[in-house]
Amino acid sequence: MGLGELLERTVPALGYELVDWDMSARSRLVRVFIDKPGGVDVEDCASVSNHLTRLFAVENVDFERLEVSSPGLDRPLRRTDDYRRFAGRRAKLVMREAVDGQRFFKGRLGGVEDNDVLIDADDGRRHRVPVGVITRAHLEVEF
Repeated sequence: MGLGELLERTVPALGYELVDWDMSARSRLVRVFIDKPGGVDVEDCASVSNHLTRLFAVENVDFERLEVSSPGLDRPLRRTDDYRRFAGRRAKLVMREAVDGQRFFKGRLGGVEDNDVLIDADDGRRHRVPVGVITRAHLEVEF
């Protein structure tokens, strides 16, 4: 089982959403980003870190350091459910191919319809962006 599968199986069982993870092959640093309704705090991160450290030892995961944290205010949007969950929030989308003549949108998320992300862009128009063409997306910080 790969590290991603191990994390996808374990983190939700602990009561958290696995937002993202990465591993640096050179430094063997594993970063895990978790969330839950209401947000995570230091105790949540410590609890998940302790559990994963023990699990990695049992599963022989070759790592040197582990960092567990919240995804931050500008959290990435990875899953279709993320676009539904954060409807009404500002986001930035980057696409691998142009949609309505653009490869980049900033605006307010309008949810998901028929596997298309709806975004009320700063150009004043609502755009339908197929989930499959989005290469990067994240929430924008609003004050």
